[in-house]
Amino acid sequence: MSISALFYAFTAESYQLIETLSIGVREWFGQFYLVLGLLSVVLLVVVAFSKWGTYKLGKIDEKPAFSNIAWISMLYSAGMGAGILLRAVQEPVFMQQNPPIQNNVSTEIKALEFTFYQWGFTAWAFYALFALAIGTVAFKYGRPLITSSSVFDTKKYSTKSRFKNLGIALTDLLTILTTVFGLVAAVALGSSQIKGGLDHLLGLTLNANYSIALILFIGFLALLSALSGVEKGIKIISTANIYLTLALLIFVFLQTDMLLILKQYAHALYRYLIDFIPMSLALGAFDPGKKFLTDWTYYYWAFWLAWAPFTGLFIARISRGRTIREIILGVLLIPSLGSFFWFTVFGQSAFEMINAAGEYKGEFDNVFTSLFIFLSHYPAQSIVNTIVVILLVSFLVTSLDSAILVLSMFTSKNTDTPSKKHRIVWSTLLTICAIGIVLLSFAKKDEDVLSAVQKLLIITSLPLSFFMIVMSFKWIQNLNKKEC
Repeated sequence: MSISALFYAFTAESYQLIETLSIGVREWFGQFYLVLGLLSVVLLVVVAFSKWGTYKLGKIDEKPAFSNIAWISMLYSAGMGAGILLRAVQEPVFMQQNPPIQNNVSTEIKALEFTFYQWGFTAWAFYALFALAIGTVAFKYGRPLITSSSVFDTKKYSTKSRFKNLGIALTDLLTILTTVFGLVAAVALGSSQIKGGLDHLLGLTLNANYSIALILFIGFLALLSALSGVEKGIKIISTANIYLTLALLIFVFLQTDMLLILKQYAHALYRYLIDFIPMSLALGAFDPGKKFLTDWTYYYWAFWLAWAPFTGLFIARISRGRTIREIILGVLLIPSLGSFFWFTVFGQSAFEMINAAGEYKGEFDNVFTSLFIFLSHYPAQSIVNTIVVILLVSFLVTSLDSAILVLSMFTSKNTDTPSKKHRIVWSTLLTICAIGIVLLSFAKKDEDVLSAVQKLLIITSLPLSFFMIVMSFKWIQNLNKKEC
């Protein structure tokens, strides 16, 4: 709330400060973000196929807490959510119209390859690292599954050292703040897409009251889900999300050139795999330039880092009874491959529409309306649009309810059932902050408030990126202890 108030009172000054700081971070630490992303993937692959890969989060004979379908549904809904709808068409088309690099690969394959890169292994590596670092100490040593600082503890949570206490407090505060910034940005963007879709469908320009109502509705549903717990609310909604997403995907896929889609998927996936290292480091011919990296890769990496604490802790919470190898391969591969196919179906179909029209007139440029414009070319509009709106709401609910649960665990110090009071407080705070940001975007029409919030993530994620390095070292140390 205080950030929103500062934005409103000192809009121009706030923008200038955020712009200056974000440029500084990208200028000085942009390459560091890239290296961190690649090393995170490499570390996880090495651990997965090492002796540590057989270690189980929990007792040796313990079975997984959730079925494979429920587990995948929950981690996917919490980790990606509404973003795959927000960018389903807009991002592949942007990449096709503005190729990041120049080589002899077709623009369509390059577009899909770079979209895969933004949504692939690196994002899920950040989540998996956080999940396993905390999950290892929680399930092996009995430390609380509530805070990022648990990875540093030698005996439970408390310590007699004032210096260590201060470090623990600052680490947890950093995690909470980064999580809040990431969630508020996601909810503000998601609600803006719902409103943009409704504007397009109704042929109107709805005012701020509708956005407020949407966020209040999403916040209320998220609170109900969080109060119901993982086994009920979050699990049920996440599973429903997957089925609805598959229904939408199949609906579009069956009306395309399916053989072409499969061919493009395989080709783009092959290019992504063989080009992964030079793309990850922006080396030589795979350097898309500072502007592209600034507008896309650095921002995405900062966004994934911002989501890593609450998504990682949530993944750890639902992964009890699974081996480290199973978690790494499951988290890295299954959501990534699913997202890749999603972007191929929607992206390649959009490419075909553009080719059939003979020219591109920018109809898919708007990130908030591009999916609705795309789907207007298909039958059963009332049903399809209803599904999309329901998905947008439910994905935001599952992202928000998992964050409410994790933030409540942070502040209530209860590993299994954080108090309802904490869940209500966090739900209220996150909802109010999201409303503040959206209201500010309406009040300051000449300024891109949501863009400023996104750039703010680049700044706030930087300290967390340093923490990820320390946390990775501590994780390996904990794995190497005899108790494991």
